[in-house]
Amino acid sequence: MEERRRINHQIRIPQIRVVDEEGEQLGVMTPADARKIAEERGLDLVEVAPGARPPVCRIMDYGRFRYEQKKNQKKQVQVQTKILKLRPKTDQHDLQTKLRHARRFLEAGNRVRFVVRMRGRERAVTDRWIAQLVELTDQLNDIGVPVGKPQLEGGGVTSTVEPRKTPLAEEASSEASSEASNES
Repeated sequence: MEERRRINHQIRIPQIRVVDEEGEQLGVMTPADARKIAEERGLDLVEVAPGARPPVCRIMDYGRFRYEQKKNQKKQVQVQTKILKLRPKTDQHDLQTKLRHARRFLEAGNRVRFVVRMRGRERAVTDRWIAQLVELTDQLNDIGVPVGKPQLEGGGVTSTVEPRKTPLAEEASSEASSEASNES
């Protein structure tokens, strides 16, 4: 979120402390005097510390300052966890559909959590469902990395897969090229 700064004629406090473009303090003066100095230099008067007493204003090129601020802002990628719910009796075709969804989510950079919900006697053979989840996550090894082993949580078994930083195919080709260069 970009904070709003007062510039030039928006600064209406009787006394301000002024800093020039090199960081030298010009002292405490009225905004009109500071604006006059800024205009002579072809720059803007920008309030940089409104909480200080007196407020601190800086003489700078405001357009360039905003451009630099936007350029320096890092784009944050928010990783989401997509949950795919399964049942122990989920058919093989439906499992393949879930795997295609998981692959699509991983390619988009999201985590995938598989949840196998069990009821009644299905809980007696949790080892079978854990093995099923291990098989599922192994099928995603080319684009995803399992986070730990499948775990028993509440009424089900869960397993989380995170996207690989670099796909496995790229890793294999980079290893092959590095081995070829070592042999030369």
